Amino acid sequence: MDYLRTLGSAAVSTLVQKSGLTLPFILGQKVTAFDGVWTLYDAKKRDDGSLVSVFEYDCTMRRGMIPIAKNALRKLRTTRHPDVLKFVDVVETESTIHIVTERVRPLQDVLQSWTSRGAEEREDWLLWGLHRVSVALAFLNDSCASTHGNIRVNSIFISPSGEWKLGGFELLSNPKEETAVLYTLGGQLPDAAAWASPETKKGGWAVLKENDPAAGDAYALGLLLHAVFNPTHPPPATATPPHPPPQPSSRGSIPNSVFPSFKKLLNPNPRGRLTAKGFLAIGLADTGFFANNRLVKVCLGLDNFALSSESEKNMLLRTLNDSANSFPPEFASFRVLPSLVSALEFGGASAATILPLVIRFGKNVSPEDYPTVILGPLVKLFASPDRGTRMALLDHLPEYVEKLDKKTMDTKVFPHLQTGFSDTVAVIREATVKSVILIAPLLSDRILNNDLLRFLAKMQSDPEASIRTNTCILIGRLGPSLGYNTKRKVLVPAFSRALKDSFVHARVAGLMSFMATIECFETEDLATKVIPNISFTLVDKEKLVRDQAFKAIELFVKKLETHVATLPETAVPEASETLGITSPAQATLVNSAAGAAGVLAGWAISSLGKKLAATDMQSTMASESALAIDRPTSAPSGSASTHSLDVQTANLAGVRSGLSTPSLPKGKGMQLGAHKVPASVAAAALVEQLAEEAAAAESDGNPWGNDDLIDINADEDDWSAFETAPPAAAPPESNGFSDDPWDQGENGSTPLPVQQPKAIIPQARPSPVPTLTASAAADWDSVGTWDEPSAKKPPSSPSPQAATMLSKEEKAAEMARRKEERKQRIAQMKEQKRTNVNQ
Repeated sequence: MDYLRTLGSAAVSTLVQKSGLTLPFILGQKVTAFDGVWTLYDAKKRDDGSLVSVFEYDCTMRRGMIPIAKNALRKLRTTRHPDVLKFVDVVETESTIHIVTERVRPLQDVLQSWTSRGAEEREDWLLWGLHRVSVALAFLNDSCASTHGNIRVNSIFISPSGEWKLGGFELLSNPKEETAVLYTLGGQLPDAAAWASPETKKGGWAVLKENDPAAGDAYALGLLLHAVFNPTHPPPATATPPHPPPQPSSRGSIPNSVFPSFKKLLNPNPRGRLTAKGFLAIGLADTGFFANNRLVKVCLGLDNFALSSESEKNMLLRTLNDSANSFPPEFASFRVLPSLVSALEFGGASAATILPLVIRFGKNVSPEDYPTVILGPLVKLFASPDRGTRMALLDHLPEYVEKLDKKTMDTKVFPHLQTGFSDTVAVIREATVKSVILIAPLLSDRILNNDLLRFLAKMQSDPEASIRTNTCILIGRLGPSLGYNTKRKVLVPAFSRALKDSFVHARVAGLMSFMATIECFETEDLATKVIPNISFTLVDKEKLVRDQAFKAIELFVKKLETHVATLPETAVPEASETLGITSPAQATLVNSAAGAAGVLAGWAISSLGKKLAATDMQSTMASESALAIDRPTSAPSGSASTHSLDVQTANLAGVRSGLSTPSLPKGKGMQLGAHKVPASVAAAALVEQLAEEAAAAESDGNPWGNDDLIDINADEDDWSAFETAPPAAAPPESNGFSDDPWDQGENGSTPLPVQQPKAIIPQARPSPVPTLTASAAADWDSVGTWDEPSAKKPPSSPSPQAATMLSKEEKAAEMARRKEERKQRIAQMKEQKRTNVNQ
């Protein structure tokens, strides 16, 4: 086949070179199935690349038939009919004639491919083809008053849509024409006698001029009918003298309904012979073989669709829908589909019914042609204001959205699609919301993260509960495709808004959306934003919401547990050292509130006890000496006590932390006591504590926002303890210790040259154990209860100076003075410590 094509193309190239012309087409493969006066080629136009067929006639090889070839060119150029081969162009030279027509295939070639089809399907297709040929013949015989003279299988061509096209106009002639070739050159065509009528065989071709122009073509139509239904059978017996009528036994595959008309077409008498027009009328009767043919009915309905009534349109569309799968693929793609697409331009109530059929028939269109044949008309329909058309476009969007590209979506579809968000009909709004998930992959980042989310935000306030619910679900499905910043700004507020919806399923949708987009949230956001916004749904009035809320919380907590398992036990190790926590086991987990309180108390006390040295743990508290440490002015002072007590290790208070231990039972009463701590230990602890306070002061000060926890501008009630605090009792002179712990330590070291700090560590002086007065007990109750035995102090009268009421300005001045003194003391102690280290 390639060899023949090469030879044909080479021959044409030689002819073109001799003529010096450039053909407006590119010749392709030679169609070998066609055998006649012409040579048929598949070709392509140079200007637009459209597919065409080229009939070539070599004048140098068949000079005697040049009038026949030129008659075919003249008649084909001037005859226009839907069922006639469509003329496109011609290139005529002295040596060649090239006629360019629409792309077709010979009927002989197509008949062979239909032998494997079903009998009913093949019968419908053949009757439909004969109907088209009969229509063309009736047009030539009646309207043109001409005789075709060459009706045979080689004169019929099949278009890409499967329609039969009448060609072979070599002998087409009108009896009134002086240049008619039929009556003089009709016998020169190959096999002309085999298709000639009985009167022609008897009296020659000139006899046709005396008879009805349709008589000779009608006889050939009968022979054509027999040839297409029985391609392997010989011609009927009536074709040869004495021309007996066809017998039912010779019917073959000809339908019973057609056979009577077939016999009339082969009538030897031209005056009693059934013409093509009569054959067409019989077939189109109410019970005729053409009227009941589904392909014929579909073609007639499509041709007159614009002029049909609504009921006729609906009936045709119903027929197309029911018979769509049984249509030949080429018929559905190239005959039905173009007619339906053109009908869509009229819109109206039928547009919503036509659109599904267009998409259904468009499945057989090649991927190269789909954008122009199907997508082009569909995209234009988005601009239609008809709601029925819009609903049909949205309902069938899944069937063609994959064929769309991003540019078409951004520039031609979405600008019209977005009008559905604000439509007054709720069905259109809901369909628009549902369609977004399909087109989201085709939207640009600007539209997806900005324009679209603005519309969805409005949809969450829609009066229809189903639209609000579907909008929340849509945002949840769009979450992973949104930008990073958009996720953090939009998802939590959008889903939280759904959780507050009055519609139960909208709240459930909000919870499920949170769960579906769990990977879109940072772990910190889960703990600080997601769970706090979900927690109130745990007590929702609807059980459905509560159950879903607990599942959501469980999911988020599991992810947090997984994340926390990868974190270190603490981010600030020195904090654990400060509290004396050396093992994570001390932070015991509990399952109840009471257990938590007990564990917290025991944990704090035991950690403080572990800060003491082993020797101190076994020592007893001495009541004859104590550290002279100033108390806060607002706290009452106690007198020295000479009573010493043995205290259990777990109840000791650490010097650095200054925390207390749990109180004794009420039966033992509350007692004040002093802690017996060596002076060297107390001095070191005081230096370290002052250094820590200095470091905190050099940083941002008080982490609560103020340098002092007491607001000097607050009400006077805050300062009542400061104003009415009793004066500190004078220490005993015979205890061997100075009130200032830095005067002379037990080891005889030189005291530090600093003043005694104020309000840093509570005093612990040995004192007698008098009974507490009510006022003193009340003062200590404000500080807290203690578990260790404490000495009672005698009541003392308040100092006149302390009892004096101070104004707010005096208070502020006093606080500023104390702060300045504290800073100076800290600086001096740092310098002294640095000097000792250097020595």
